[in-house]
Amino acid sequence: MQHITILGIESSCDETSASVIRDGRVLSNFIANQSIHEKYGGVVPELASRAHQSNIVPVVKMALEQARVNLDEIDAIAYTAGPGLIGALMVGSSFAKGLSISLNKPLIEAHHMKAHVLAHFIKEENKPMPTLPFLCLTVSGGHTQIVLVEQPLDQKVIGTTVDDAAGEAFDKAAKILGLPYPGGPLIDKYAEGGDPQRFSFPISDIPDLDFSFSGLKTAVLYFVRDHVKVNPNFVSENLNDICASVQHTIVETLMRKFEKAMDETGVKSVGIAGGVSANSLLRKRMLALCDKGCEVFVPKFEFCTDNAAMIAIYGHYMYEEQRFGRLNTAPKARMEY
Repeated sequence: MQHITILGIESSCDETSASVIRDGRVLSNFIANQSIHEKYGGVVPELASRAHQSNIVPVVKMALEQARVNLDEIDAIAYTAGPGLIGALMVGSSFAKGLSISLNKPLIEAHHMKAHVLAHFIKEENKPMPTLPFLCLTVSGGHTQIVLVEQPLDQKVIGTTVDDAAGEAFDKAAKILGLPYPGGPLIDKYAEGGDPQRFSFPISDIPDLDFSFSGLKTAVLYFVRDHVKVNPNFVSENLNDICASVQHTIVETLMRKFEKAMDETGVKSVGIAGGVSANSLLRKRMLALCDKGCEVFVPKFEFCTDNAAMIAIYGHYMYEEQRFGRLNTAPKARMEY
């Protein structure tokens, strides 16, 4: 039997990651985070690019060592071609192309958001694969999408945000509350001890299966401003309840649209993907769909945030169809799905 061994490289934002997948199974998935952005309250693109340049060689080396795979055993190199920060993408793209030339191995251009969905198709011991068709709620800092998956490489967006992403709403709300970056996980943490019904924030209900979160950000801003005028210690005294209420509003917005998509498509094989899929309430609400007769798939935490294993599994399916990239293809900050 001929094996398919893919080296995946991810550099779309502030994680430098490399992974080796053989026949759909992860042999290694190494991620280097960039803590430098914390003091700026968000990702600084120029700093991210410089950090990728420093990290990419040792990260790829570590991934190969952990997988116990030599470069000559690699069948193809998959890299994130977009969407993402253009400077960050160029580091991964340039490295992958150089490796492709030196090894005479084919390149595979990975679509970052499609790869998030394909994290569900990584083979693991005693883990079932999603039944097709599969309906996925992909939620990250830059994207919020409902994706209908007919086949691993046949994906269609049937709902998306018209303004801000859910992850951005989490982070902006956290910033308004004075929490450090990244704020989304901190809202999740503080919400554990809070009452989600204590404060009421608007749940958008725009047409079809699309989302909107800009109104929520504005509502949180005015809410905090007005209460702090009366009581300067309002946020610190009510932090758990505010976080729980904000989190409840975001997750409720997501799940209402997703359940509407389930009803319209009739698909009962469902899951979540993207960085915000690590949120505890969203995972809980998604798993509760089992009570409605759904087959629910929730990814491991290491496959939620940006990682190269999802790029490598995307590469695996592209390799099976011999769909290779070109050396003269430029990475794109924005990409059609």
